[in-house]
Order: sequence, then C-alpha cells, then structure tokens
Amino acid sequence: MLEITEKAREMLNQFAEQAENEGELALKVDIVGRGPKGFNYDLQLVDKNDAQEDDIEIEVNGMAVFVGARSALYLDGTTLDYKETLMGGGFSFENPNPLWIDDLSKAVAEIIAEQVNPVVATHGGHVDLIGVDDGKAIIAFGGGCQGCGMVDVTLKQGVEVMITEGVPGVSEVVDATDHAAGTDPFY
Repeated sequence: MLEITEKAREMLNQFAEQAENEGELALKVDIVGRGPKGFNYDLQLVDKNDAQEDDIEIEVNGMAVFVGARSALYLDGTTLDYKETLMGGGFSFENPNPLWIDDLSKAVAEIIAEQVNPVVATHGGHVDLIGVDDGKAIIAFGGGCQGCGMVDVTLKQGVEVMITEGVPGVSEVVDATDHAAGTDPFY
C-alpha cells in the first residue's frame, strides 16, 4: 500500500527520537483534502494506542503505520520520501492515484469546483470534498468560511442545494470543518 524511502525512514526515526513520548510511536498518514496540485496529507508520529477505531494498521519496513480508512484506497502504490532543498527539507508523497476513484465523488467534486467554490470565493472562502459515504457528501470549509457565523446558512441554503440538485445519489451534505480553528472568518 505505502512505501517509505530510506531517507524518509531515517528522518522519521530522528523525529521519533526527539519526541517526548514514552509509548511506542507509529506513523499516521491521512489524506485530508485535495487541491489543484493533488492530495493534501496529514503526516504525524502518534502513540500506537492513539489509533482511531477505523484506522488500518500496516507495517512498512518494520515501522507501524496507521492509515485512515477513507484514505487507504487513495494511498495504494504511494511512496513517502524526504527531500532536501536549499531552504531545508521536507516529506513528499509520490502518489499515482486519481483524486477520486468513484463516479459519485467525482460528480460532487465537479459541482464544488464549478458551482460552489466560485460563489464562496467572493467571501474569501473555499469548500473541499472530504468524501462521500452512504449518500452523504462530507465537506470542509476553509478560508473566510472557516469559523464564519453564517456558515450554517451557506451550507443548508447554498452548498447542500447545489450538490443535492446536481448529483443524484447525494441526499445530504455534512460539514466536518473545525470552525474554532478559523482565523479570518469575516473577509
């Protein structure tokens, strides 16, 4: 499912040694969004006991790795590397997978890109599709929409209407945004 290069493993080991954690550490990998340049990832070293109930546990070169259940299909064949640059270094992913595998998710993503985002962009916001489960499109607001007091109205009277009318098979839109983390909700 996931490969880790020698350099990436070396850097993960260095970070694990610096961590102030007495338990056994594992790598947690999740896809948290999609953008014009591909997938957005969340990469963390976590205590092995802090795995989510639906995480998939794999072992890569002797390292315990937890992959979010929703991300697993999209990480197949992916390589995690660490690249050094003049500005420092960082982890990078080489992922051969398409942004969306199923037709329902592709259709919702298209509605968001073509109809929803141009409207919310006028307020400095954007909407990202996290996934589609059992006819529910799970989204996250960002930019000026994250933490906005009118986000419920935007969701129910705007985003949900555009998606449910444009994509048969989606009956509800669920907001999974951490609105407390918004720093500039009123653009």
